[in-house]
Amino acid sequence: VNKKFGGIDGLCAKLKTDPINGLSNEKSSLEERRRIFGKNEIPPAPSKSFLRLAFEALKDITLIILLVSALVSLGLSFYKPSEGSVAGEHDANEREAGWIEGAAILLAVIVVVLVTALNDWSKEKQFRGLQAKIETEHKFSVIRDGEAIDTVVTELVVGDIARVKYGDLLPADGLLIQSNDLRVDESSLTGESDLIKKSSHDDPVLLSGTHAMEGSGKMVITAVGMNSQTGIIMTLLGATKGTSCKKNQNTIAPQEQINGAFFFH
Repeated sequence: VNKKFGGIDGLCAKLKTDPINGLSNEKSSLEERRRIFGKNEIPPAPSKSFLRLAFEALKDITLIILLVSALVSLGLSFYKPSEGSVAGEHDANEREAGWIEGAAILLAVIVVVLVTALNDWSKEKQFRGLQAKIETEHKFSVIRDGEAIDTVVTELVVGDIARVKYGDLLPADGLLIQSNDLRVDESSLTGESDLIKKSSHDDPVLLSGTHAMEGSGKMVITAVGMNSQTGIIMTLLGATKGTSCKKNQNTIAPQEQINGAFFFH
């Protein structure tokens, strides 16, 4: 950051933002930033159809064994031995009812598959509803026109000066410009259970999807939506329908996160 932008002040100048007063709250200016840097939204992957969920449920090894057993039982029930053999003299009524066992197993498999698929479909629907609710109700504190306001996270833009406090789930990537003993839990990204101490000089990078566990601070947002670390990971995992994001494992470097600043200047 120091070499490429001349420090945080240089970066803020490139992004045309004021580290103290923040951005202008003018709608046209914010829309222009969304057009250039993207919106702070991560499109979810298309929901699975009921038939696909049923097919996935049928992949269970126990159900496969039961299905094969049912088909074999049905096949044997329709087999007619040659006349005069011992098997051919078997009670006709019992032979005619032989298909019931196979049909019962097959029916049980169908019921289990349908119930499992229905449960999975219901859970996915509830999850998407909860996710949509979180996106519309989750707010974050930013500074615009010199005033602190709470805005929905989907309305955040690159260049926003955001206030980070204890308990916050970071909704975008950014660089720390002020810290009051801020410590962040990055276990969701790195698996590291220890809290990471952040400072504007030694380790200023803040990543979306991490939690502020101690202290407070201010950051300038440098990447949102599909260009944020969460968006990149979701794309790599195939958990979103967006594909415009560069699939590069090394994108957590601050230089990579803020390259768009050159195009905005």
